[in-house]
Amino acid sequence: MTRRTERIGEQLRAVLAQLLREELADPRLAPLTITLTRVDVAPDLSQALVYWSAFDRKAEGPDDAASAERIDGAGEALAHAAAFLRRRLSQEVDLRRVPALEFRRDASLELGARTLDLIRRVNDGE
Repeated sequence: MTRRTERIGEQLRAVLAQLLREELADPRLAPLTITLTRVDVAPDLSQALVYWSAFDRKAEGPDDAASAERIDGAGEALAHAAAFLRRRLSQEVDLRRVPALEFRRDASLELGARTLDLIRRVNDGE
């Protein structure tokens, strides 16, 4: 990845995060906090892989099945909104070609939280 594509990826991530917060009103996203972790842009700007992570504010624990369903629903909602978000990006970002968006779940934040929970349990003697 070149410095140019990194810079464009970061710009797209910032604008997409704002659009998610302010303009996307999908009920599947309502109980979740969505974080866009990074955007990898193809060198020809034809495609952008948008990595996201979700925190479920209604989760009852790390193994909550309903929470997993809500997070899966968020992936579907983001995929459904890709065309709308691309159209809005074309209005907000000064690029000749706005890349097609593909959303992929990034589980690294969730795995980190789970690891910290396990460490906390070991330290507490559970």
